[in-house]
Amino acid sequence: MKEASLITPDPATPEGAAVIDLYEQMNALEERTGEWPGADTVDILDQWFARFDFTGSVTRTRLVAGSVWVLRRQDRHAYEVTLWNDEDSALAALAGHVRSSWDNLLGEDCIPEHPPLNDREAVDLYYGADQERGDEHYSLYADDIGRLVGTLPAPDGFHFPDEEVCANVNSAVVFHPMTGPDDEGLPCIEIAGVLVFAYLDADMQAVRVSVHLDTTDELLVQPGQTVPLHVEVEDSTVFSGGATPARAAAGWRQWLRRLGHCMQRTRGD
Repeated sequence: MKEASLITPDPATPEGAAVIDLYEQMNALEERTGEWPGADTVDILDQWFARFDFTGSVTRTRLVAGSVWVLRRQDRHAYEVTLWNDEDSALAALAGHVRSSWDNLLGEDCIPEHPPLNDREAVDLYYGADQERGDEHYSLYADDIGRLVGTLPAPDGFHFPDEEVCANVNSAVVFHPMTGPDDEGLPCIEIAGVLVFAYLDADMQAVRVSVHLDTTDELLVQPGQTVPLHVEVEDSTVFSGGATPARAAAGWRQWLRRLGHCMQRTRGD
């Protein structure tokens, strides 16, 4: 029969600290009495279980992981919801439907025989100013893509640098410019060993931003060799991995301090 692997409680998490505290209480009871008396054991377990909430949901924080354009279109035959990267793409898709249905308008006043080449004009002419014609209508709007993250501390007790350390590191940032048009390097910002390149890429025909984490300072590296990273463009989050909002993290630290005071009072009694 295969033996089950042992679990090592992590004292940096509330659950791990609670398990270790129970273990210490039961050891102390056995040292005093030479056994685990039923009444004393029940009292200890009763107080220990009271520290847990088995009914509430796990506290999670909503982060914005990006944004999309939502196109809703309805007619007598279909109700469609599609997601698009930008407004122009969504309008082009809607205009495709409009052009394929243009015969529905023929015979009405001020309607040309052929739809306009401009997507917006075609859509506006088909649906009208109120975005609705008969039993057909549409709505187009931008919306955020949310992701829920747990507010538990990072594994193995990892703690992101506090405000003072972050301020010191931020003030020591280094910019590595190109020395001239013939320089084979690229403009780069270096902060805590993280290299952020931002430059014009003629091949991609775009402003290109790339992040390199191979030389990241150890104070930012989580167990498993990962680095918490949160990337925004304008007001939209395009990537977020390992980031924990400070407010949520502070809540857990406060909870742990209160738990420690309760444990001390319990032992003092």
